[in-house]
Amino acid sequence: MSVLVIGGTGKTGAPIVRGLRARGVQTFAASRKGERTFDWADAASWGPALAGVDRLYAIAPLGDARPQDRMVPLFEQALAGGVRRIVTLSSSAITEDAPGLGEVARWVRTHVPEWTVLRPSWFMQNFFDAAGFHAKTIAAERKIVSATGAGRVPFVDAEDIAAVAVRALTDEIPHQTAHVITGPEALSYDEVARILGVRHEPLRFDAFAAFLTSQGIPTDYAQVLAHLDMLIASGAQAEVTGTVARVTGRPPRSFADFVRSR
Repeated sequence: MSVLVIGGTGKTGAPIVRGLRARGVQTFAASRKGERTFDWADAASWGPALAGVDRLYAIAPLGDARPQDRMVPLFEQALAGGVRRIVTLSSSAITEDAPGLGEVARWVRTHVPEWTVLRPSWFMQNFFDAAGFHAKTIAAERKIVSATGAGRVPFVDAEDIAAVAVRALTDEIPHQTAHVITGPEALSYDEVARILGVRHEPLRFDAFAAFLTSQGIPTDYAQVLAHLDMLIASGAQAEVTGTVARVTGRPPRSFADFVRSR
């Protein structure tokens, strides 16, 4: 067994690399400056990164509103080169009938011999990622901004997502499913703000999209993110699942515990 982890230094990739190596699995961390050079924008880097591996973990190109245009060709190349198992990261908000990552998930299910799609809820880490807009507004103005209204989200620790991914990559029997991965409770952004000790500033869809573009997010991707906030506001993203406990044998971390650990 040999695994290539695309985004191997990222939120999910780094703990996946650690978890695989702790199991004695030959693992290669791939990124633009990783152990194996990989760049979504440079298809010439794909072949060398994939050399000699039979399993692959992949995240989407960052900020790309059409990830299928790069991810599907990469997966085709991986399968042609001997990869049999692919685990890919999607989102709980994105179903197979949706464009972008939905198309990627559908392709993986219908073309990959051994497959798993991870559909996590929103990452707890997003509030602390220095490059992200939430961390920036928290640091500068002691607030979080969203278009979620009173909608609730079962925020999940990236470490819990990684633990599910490690099992999906290494279990003898392939999972052959889309795992919806959540934390143990659904919280509103008002409740998140109270735990963080900041305030929540709710915006309407257009104002939130404009705010995102003011933070340097491309306009088309800002529209995608604003739409996801609207889904939260509608109540469509409040479901809590038992995936982490069922797959890993341990409960997921709560948001309050995560914040206390920072």
